Amino acid sequence: MIIFGTSAYLYQLAILMLTCPNCGNPAAHTVTKYVTRFTLFFVPLFPISTKFAIQCTFCGMEQEVAKEWAEQWQTQAAGAPGGEAYGPAQQAYQHPRA
Repeated sequence: MIIFGTSAYLYQLAILMLTCPNCGNPAAHTVTKYVTRFTLFFVPLFPISTKFAIQCTFCGMEQEVAKEWAEQWQTQAAGAPGGEAYGPAQQAYQHPRA
């Protein structure tokens, strides 16, 4: 008998201050990475899919973003004091497919 399946992992990459395109409020946004891994006998072996998303902490809207955007925001947050980018929330982000 072989036991296999998938398991999901969630990684928080950064927290940024941005203006939300949905609610229009300057609020903290979390940048997250979702990884689904194939498991064999409950041991995660390799990733099947990886997705990146950003979520507004004010209204809760979540939007999938490109890997390049997530990496750029992670780098920006790493350079800020305390590891979080809390700068002026001047720009709203817009999804490249919109």
